[in-house]
Amino acid sequence: MRFRHPDGSTVHLAYCTNVHPAETLDGVLAQLRDHCEPVRRRLGRDRLGIGLWLAKDAAHALVTDPSALRGLRCELDRRGLEVVTLNGFPYEGFGAEEVKYRVYKPDWADPERLEYTTSLARLLAGLLPDDVSDGSISTLPLAWRTAHDTERAEASRTALRTLAERLDALQELTGRSIRIALEPEPGCVVETTHDAIGPLTEIGHDRIGICVDTCHLATSFEDPHTALDDLARAGIPVVKSQLSAALHAEQPHLPEVREALRAFAEPRFLHQTRTSTAAGLRGTDDLDEALAGDTLPDGAPWRAHFHVPLHAAPTEPLTSTLPVLKTVLTRLVGGPQPLTRHLEAETYTWQALPPELRPKGRAQLADGIAAELTLARDLLTDLGLKELP
Repeated sequence: MRFRHPDGSTVHLAYCTNVHPAETLDGVLAQLRDHCEPVRRRLGRDRLGIGLWLAKDAAHALVTDPSALRGLRCELDRRGLEVVTLNGFPYEGFGAEEVKYRVYKPDWADPERLEYTTSLARLLAGLLPDDVSDGSISTLPLAWRTAHDTERAEASRTALRTLAERLDALQELTGRSIRIALEPEPGCVVETTHDAIGPLTEIGHDRIGICVDTCHLATSFEDPHTALDDLARAGIPVVKSQLSAALHAEQPHLPEVREALRAFAEPRFLHQTRTSTAAGLRGTDDLDEALAGDTLPDGAPWRAHFHVPLHAAPTEPLTSTLPVLKTVLTRLVGGPQPLTRHLEAETYTWQALPPELRPKGRAQLADGIAAELTLARDLLTDLGLKELP
């Protein structure tokens, strides 16, 4: 979906396809048919943006076979879909029964991460619509914190500098500008937007910026205004933003709140949980750990890294951090010029919701994704943007 900002520029809204993960090219093509096109039809639009996730094997098949890439591009066009951004965070196995810590491997100290992201950049340059010259790729925020010593930190910075040089060369070759966005996430080396400023300043290249994920920002109790002001002062570009909402528990000391949270503690994804105390941010790596006894202080609200549907906050006594998303979006695109032009709804946890909240079949999932995009569209038009055909 495209929107005209009052300054005349185009802002793109997509939804991320890691919600229906596939490891192979055939699986990606099936996604377009079974999920993405039905969402577009529900929205009544001729064109829908998707934030494509290409696992390692799918990316390899495309980058080694130009005819396969042309075929994917034709399939996108045929189904009324377009791609201006990729989710390059998961490498493989995002549809596994247990993902947890595996999603952070390989990290930016491993050569595989550089080669994979280079491949994604080459592919995105070939997938961009004819009238679009700028693409974005979100990626993991260097590494999970426990695996990042001084040597690996330097290897990560070197890899990202190498990538920036390759992106420069890619633009010279194709005329397409691809930028990379580190996506701060709780528990990682770069947990917050503030944590990103030092590494990105050291890398020192405008092709490497940040992806503001509004669920992650809220989970870490970052103030949106402070976060975006600090990035602006440091000259760090917001390459893209993922529109998402975290799980919020206002009174985690109450037994009924604990019981409600327990329904969201599930075995597939990691749900880092945080609370803000007078002594600073406290947290656990997962929600079940937070619920075990007195591991996490419960005198102040908890937030958990669980992407809940934008349009359907959990019932009381829980809620979501949708207000944080609205504040961030207002800052990003509600001013005289947009701070980013790539927005991506990213609720990948539909099938990890408590059983009674999960969509039952493809049709209900498509309904839910369309409802999220409708909410995002309404927020954008309320900010003065005009939806384009």
